Amino acid sequence: SPASEIVGVFTKNAFCAAPVAITKKHLSAGKDVRYLVTNTGNANAGTGQRGMDDALETCTAISALKNVPIESVLPFSTGVIGEYLPTEKICHALPSALDSLDDDNWEEAAWGILTTDTRPKGSSCQFEFEGETITVTGISKGSGMIRPNMATMLAYVATDAAVDKVVLSQIIQEANEDSFNRITVDGDTSTNDSCVLIATGTASASKVESKNHPLYPLLLKTIKEVFLDLAQAIIRDAEGATKFVEIKVDGAIDKDEALKTAYEIAHSPLVKTALTASDANWGRILAVVGRAGIESLDLSKVDIYLDDVCIVSGGARNENYSEEQGAAVVEREEFSIGIKLNRGKVSERVFTSDLSNDYVRINAEYRT
Repeated sequence: SPASEIVGVFTKNAFCAAPVAITKKHLSAGKDVRYLVTNTGNANAGTGQRGMDDALETCTAISALKNVPIESVLPFSTGVIGEYLPTEKICHALPSALDSLDDDNWEEAAWGILTTDTRPKGSSCQFEFEGETITVTGISKGSGMIRPNMATMLAYVATDAAVDKVVLSQIIQEANEDSFNRITVDGDTSTNDSCVLIATGTASASKVESKNHPLYPLLLKTIKEVFLDLAQAIIRDAEGATKFVEIKVDGAIDKDEALKTAYEIAHSPLVKTALTASDANWGRILAVVGRAGIESLDLSKVDIYLDDVCIVSGGARNENYSEEQGAAVVEREEFSIGIKLNRGKVSERVFTSDLSNDYVRINAEYRT
């Protein structure tokens, strides 16, 4: 559609992959983006100038096949770092890939971008606006090397609403912050993280040109829901995961303090391995809160919960807590860890998984 707009957020890893650099460059060129091309199994990261050339070769091949500017093609890669891209193999497959393009191929695309994932990840929501059905649909992939510092490993979300590019950029930043920037499996930010949001403009509703447009709040809410669904799907499919855990920090002085505390818990090997064993070893959680670097922390105000079970109140074991209560919570596949600092009004949450033997096996055998 001539009215389509596309924006993206990308990894902040200094060793960003060649396709990330090329995609950012092509987006900044201001051309009408027509094609997204993704390969799996090879990240094309840590490959120097040859990696850049290989990524461009893929774009050039599509440019020639479809008679569009090279900047109209955005490349994405995921897989092993440090290996050169098999461009001949990829370019050979492009004609058939282009021939099979179809509006209903979302699920096939979700399967096609997987690496160590065990299942595809997709989400779609619709709502009515002035008699028009507006749709938001997206897919994502990611399972390990997950601690996004902007987005997830790969995510593609589209809406048929018409949206101004500046407004679309504001939407992706807000939606990303509350979803992909709130998940972690292992604390490792990938070299290839990329997330794009597309507004095709094929719906007949008037174009959203500012936050004051009546469609804006409904569209933002729906896009945020799809982003969160896709982000949480990554944690549910985390490498070797047996638990989906929401870590909630309430009563912090500011956002940084809340997030630092939550991520310290989410990244603790001792906490994560206890979760794998369904062991309500709350002392490990308490210890992490104590070492999270919270300035002038008043221990007498700290409360810790597993779901609605209060383990620690006033900085010490709750007198009514029993091991049976804690064990009943952590035996579940999904539960929350709640930290109440009671020193401010800011709340944040992070989603994470446990650390199992399978996670170690998958990553120990990743290249074999």
